[in-house]
Amino acid sequence: MSEYVFVSLCISMVSPAIAFAFIPLLLTLLIKYRYYFVLLYRAVLVRIWKDCVTGLTREERAYQYVLTHATPGDPDSILETFDEWCNKVEFISNIGPKKGKILDRLLMEQSPLTVLELGAHCGYSTVRIARSLPLGARLYSIEMDQRNAAIAEKIIRLAGFDDDTLIVNPSDEVIPRLHSEYKLEKLDFVFMDHWKKCYLPDLQMLEGSGLLGKGSMVLADNVLFPGAPKFLRYLRKCGLYEWKIHRATLEYSKGIRDGMAELVYQGIQ
Repeated sequence: MSEYVFVSLCISMVSPAIAFAFIPLLLTLLIKYRYYFVLLYRAVLVRIWKDCVTGLTREERAYQYVLTHATPGDPDSILETFDEWCNKVEFISNIGPKKGKILDRLLMEQSPLTVLELGAHCGYSTVRIARSLPLGARLYSIEMDQRNAAIAEKIIRLAGFDDDTLIVNPSDEVIPRLHSEYKLEKLDFVFMDHWKKCYLPDLQMLEGSGLLGKGSMVLADNVLFPGAPKFLRYLRKCGLYEWKIHRATLEYSKGIRDGMAELVYQGIQ
């Protein structure tokens, strides 16, 4: 038997053994990270397939579902229908009902008159905020994606709210203009749910603009997953905030730990 044939025979005999040896490891990984695999399937694979089949974006499909199933002019119905779609049809990264209750509670406790939302996406959190605000309060929502902003506008109006303060531009372009163009003197409440890499620079921009006064509250979603590590490191070191993490699970998902950072601005000590 030639050396080449002998080696080939050995490899053919060993390969199945190696493959079987890896099966327990693969099963362990599948069980341990099953929720992440489910999220990958729902958030990425299903979305790609339906984008191709329908010719619509995920946000447009969500709007169609809400339009045909929710009660116009009823914010609660709009949100509940959105939640139903996200739970049963496709995943979408709204704040969701569980973490949404934290947002609701803080808004009720603070009764802010001037609110900034960074990342309106398709309008879910905008509606959630708007329904909790006191009479006379103003909500300024920023969304950089024009197609998503168009959906957000429809969702906001469907819920019975005015969309005049929906600003379609990147946050780093809008924040410096909030004082001069929109005549804002102070923000009582800021909700962050846009690109996580923007959390820290946008927070620092708000600080530098003078729009955060003592007692201004900032609530930042998804600081643990996908995560905003630079943002959290800054909070630990800067000394400008009293802050804490509200631990929860990822919206419309099980077993994936997430959290929201609640910040109260104290100013320079």
